[in-house]
Amino acid sequence: MSEIQNLYLTFLSNFPATLRPIISLGLALLVVYSVFKVIKKDFVYIIALVILLPASVPILKSVWEGVIAFVKFLLNTK
Repeated sequence: MSEIQNLYLTFLSNFPATLRPIISLGLALLVVYSVFKVIKKDFVYIIALVILLPASVPILKSVWEGVIAFVKFLLNTK
């Protein structure tokens, strides 16, 4: 996760300081939209995965926590 954050900070340093919050908000919205689009499209498969493979629940929780942490990082970057 730190590699992604460092890459993001390097990308963000190319823009003026006044545009950085707007870019961060735009990217956060894009990530949230993409996650919900995937969940909406593959919702049946996610339910089947949880039912057929109960060990996948911690994996899905970990992925969800990673996405939330990344979105929080995008919104907290100044």
